[in-house]
Amino acid sequence: MTALWTSEQAAVATGGVSTVPWKTNGVSIDSRTLNSGDLFVAIQGPNHDGDRFVASALESGAAAAMVSGDVAANTNAPLLIVKDTTTGLKNLGRAARNRGHAKIIAVTGSMGKTSTKEALALVLGRQGMTSATQGNLNNQWGLPLSLARMPAEARYGVFEMGMNHPGEIDMLSRLARPDIAIITNVDAVHLKYFQSESAIAAAKAEIFVGMNTNGIAILNRDNAYFEQLRDAALAANVTDIRTFGTHADATSRLIDADVQGSHSDVAAQIDGEIIRYTIGAPGHHWVLNSLAVLAAVSALDADAGKAAKVLADLRPLPGRGAHTSIETPSGSMLLIDESYNASPTSMRAALNVLGAVDVAPKGRRIAVLGDMLELGSESSALHVGLVDAITSNNIDLVYTVGADMAHLAAALPSDITTRHADSSQEIMTPLLDALSPGDIVMVKGSLGSRMAVVVEALLALNQPYQIAKGR
Repeated sequence: MTALWTSEQAAVATGGVSTVPWKTNGVSIDSRTLNSGDLFVAIQGPNHDGDRFVASALESGAAAAMVSGDVAANTNAPLLIVKDTTTGLKNLGRAARNRGHAKIIAVTGSMGKTSTKEALALVLGRQGMTSATQGNLNNQWGLPLSLARMPAEARYGVFEMGMNHPGEIDMLSRLARPDIAIITNVDAVHLKYFQSESAIAAAKAEIFVGMNTNGIAILNRDNAYFEQLRDAALAANVTDIRTFGTHADATSRLIDADVQGSHSDVAAQIDGEIIRYTIGAPGHHWVLNSLAVLAAVSALDADAGKAAKVLADLRPLPGRGAHTSIETPSGSMLLIDESYNASPTSMRAALNVLGAVDVAPKGRRIAVLGDMLELGSESSALHVGLVDAITSNNIDLVYTVGADMAHLAAALPSDITTRHADSSQEIMTPLLDALSPGDIVMVKGSLGSRMAVVVEALLALNQPYQIAKGR
């Protein structure tokens, strides 16, 4: 197998100096999770000194370490010495982008970008070597790292770009130079840092700045900011604009969808071709994501029909809609894990999924909802605005967590059993005490509301110790 990087290649890419020859098949910025044979990059950040972990990384099997500054006392250690490791990582990512012939697809949006990226990686991976962002490594360190991990032989590269302030995607786009840019949507996310949703759209449109004139933009035709995004693409000389959605003018248009509790059956017209397929993940939001995916596959001149068939193998990720059966001595329950993040639109989508899942005769639909953060001055109203999504989906019990969710709890009708707590830790005991076999529990909230601890407590019900305790 050809090495991902040799010491000579990495030195040329970064302008650094290698102390001894080495080869690597991976790149890591975290000494706790690196694989044996990785190049460890000792990132220097405002609250992080990567040099402190070089020794442990090498002891854990790192092939070499990229460090900044003077040569370490032990010059026999495999080191790549650069002026600045953050710049060195960017240069390594840039070199990876330049050395191969991979078509680069960049994905951003207020929500759905990780799911869309994962779906693209799945379907394109069946048609050629595909390198993709792992997890949500989509920021100023994550994107260069993801690029640096791309083999020279890759046919496709699928990379996620995230932001919560203006200017962040600009840098990422210039580094990745995408051939295709997807903006899944624009919504009220990170409003705390922006004056308006239109300002969020402008920040997402920065994805076009790194594209060349042959680039292709793929936009949500149903989104309220479609025209703004289209105009921004044109201003960046990106003239090939494809669209997806339910709109009659969408080039990848939804014809029909049967959205069920575990999957969706879809009919869509993709660039004039009618394709029928099944998505192995539930929810209307996944239907729209699939249209963006197939639009990108078609734009790459890959096989959209073959890609559509692969979508049956798609499964939601932990924290992003994964379904898990919880087995207890008295019976089973279903957990829907949406704990990674939340916005008003994604919260409604998750509640719609909960409402679509068939419940056992004695089972109940239970929503455990944490604060949606970074919504600025409109936060209270946006939380209260979820009332209709709860009532229309026949939710039986609602557990709310956090200061803003308290407004939703107070606004819910009296026939819905509601319990509120200030923290996710405080909600766990009343929730666990109330559960019964046949229940379906959906857990969702912004990352900062720490709803993952609720998911962990529910998953622990399968453990012998917890079962013995009656949980």
